[in-house]
Amino acid sequence: MADHQNIENGVIDLWPTKILRRRLDDHEAWNKELVKLVRDLERSNKNQTTDYLAPDFFNMDQEAVNWLRGNVNGTVIEYLKHLGIDYPVNWTITGWPNINRFGDYHDTHNHPWSYLSGTYYVKMPGSKEPLQNRSDVRPGCITFYDPRPGVNMTAIKNDPYVDPEYTVLPEPGLMLLWPAFINHFVHPNLSKETRISISFNIVLQWSEDYLPDQG
Repeated sequence: MADHQNIENGVIDLWPTKILRRRLDDHEAWNKELVKLVRDLERSNKNQTTDYLAPDFFNMDQEAVNWLRGNVNGTVIEYLKHLGIDYPVNWTITGWPNINRFGDYHDTHNHPWSYLSGTYYVKMPGSKEPLQNRSDVRPGCITFYDPRPGVNMTAIKNDPYVDPEYTVLPEPGLMLLWPAFINHFVHPNLSKETRISISFNIVLQWSEDYLPDQG
């Protein structure tokens, strides 16, 4: 275990969960190409959204996929720099498209065997159906849950570290990246318009250089 006894007086920010938000400014034309590609893939595999053993999306040699792959790699580099990881890290990207139609959702889950996970949003519905919904529904959103069980039991107003969940309403061109162990839930799509995203995992090519100093 690392020795922190020599730290100066002050506040120590322990065990934070880092989620990176990055908007890709040049996404409009590329997203049109990605929509076409994802719909073509769905015609050959109706279960692609849930078929995680299907051929890896990021192995495709398509201009739009190459563009997205480059941005995923750049986002991972930005994330690692923010953590202070200043040594070489090698990884592979595995990914799959998601098409959510009316009522579709993804139950609470995480992504085993990965270091980081992420999603890139290609197409989001512009409206929802006029249904008799509860006022607190969050259609099309993604919610992340605090991995520390029960920590919100001690919640008081304005403490930024006790909110048990964090919700994002994505927009096209947004990329999110987070630790793969974080549980997250994709709320139902309540629109007749489709919601299209591309999820991915960052899988490390293992090296003993990654082992933390436990001395």
